[in-house]
Amino acid sequence: MTAVREGLPDGRYGRSADQRADRKLKIIGAVLGVVLLGAVGWLGVSYISGQDLSGRIITWQAVSDHEVKVHLEVVKGADDTGVCTLRSQATDGSEVGRKDVTIDQRTGQVDTEVTVRTTKRATNAILVGCTGSAAGTG
Repeated sequence: MTAVREGLPDGRYGRSADQRADRKLKIIGAVLGVVLLGAVGWLGVSYISGQDLSGRIITWQAVSDHEVKVHLEVVKGADDTGVCTLRSQATDGSEVGRKDVTIDQRTGQVDTEVTVRTTKRATNAILVGCTGSAAGTG
């Protein structure tokens, strides 16, 4: 019996159209991957460097049915000012208190105690976020 060979002999007539297309797709995919990675890196660095203030809640305590005492720590540039927003929630998840705290002390780290007035007993205190601006710009 004789073996029947289908197709062209390997390597005799150059690359097939499928192989050329595969190579082009690999190159395009690699270029797009590098561009995407660069864009994600650039966005991450610009986001982190754009944050003027960084805050966190050290402790909180519901001192009554209508007050929550919050110990807030904010790290910032010595000349930066800003506002941190705190909120409190009740057991059912509804918001019962919110307060904007102005941070204008001329130090790099600010520790402050804030009292948030609530409409009913709070079960937590949350730092929504801090926004800031350099001194003299607003």
